[in-house]
Amino acid sequence: MSKWREQALALAGIFQAAVLVERLAKTGTAPQDELETAIHSLFQLNPARTEDVFGGAEKVLPGLRVARQLLKTRRHPEYADCLRYVLSIIYLQRQLGKSADLLAIIGARLEKARVQAEHFSPTHENVFSNLASIYSDTLSTFRFRIQVLGDFNFLQQQRIANQIRTMLFAGVRAATLWRQLGGSRLHLIFQRKKLLAATEALIAELESPNI
Repeated sequence: MSKWREQALALAGIFQAAVLVERLAKTGTAPQDELETAIHSLFQLNPARTEDVFGGAEKVLPGLRVARQLLKTRRHPEYADCLRYVLSIIYLQRQLGKSADLLAIIGARLEKARVQAEHFSPTHENVFSNLASIYSDTLSTFRFRIQVLGDFNFLQQQRIANQIRTMLFAGVRAATLWRQLGGSRLHLIFQRKKLLAATEALIAELESPNI
């Protein structure tokens, strides 16, 4: 698998998480299968392949489509806050990468959360609550905080707030993968055409009918 293809998959994971944050904040709902993909990714600590983080490349097809749109135009009214979340998530992950202590805490607590998810279900309220608390106790301790904009009626609901924090957490997980594959914020500027080409190739492959 080419470097650009792998980076495109990881980037799609970040975009998909960012869109879920935006949808939850503004509408209070998000597709169940995409929430499950995000949670699945948090429990993949030693994946054999890049797509295994998400449970298959097809699982981040929505994120690939958004990435394609924003890599092409850099602006799109439908995803007004998405790009800001993506850049914020990448920055937050970079801060986390400098803290071995927090990474160790996250690793240990994710293992317990994984057992919990197997006992209940990946999208059970208890699992969201647990994952959100890991995010709050670690990533929310940095001076830099991601400001989520949306409908106050949704943002003040604990259940939705937990889902939003979990999706931000999943975004950071994808950003960790992106960084491990050699990705950086500069790639979004100077390697945009290569990332776009890899993203379009993946979409074409995943959307082609199986014969």
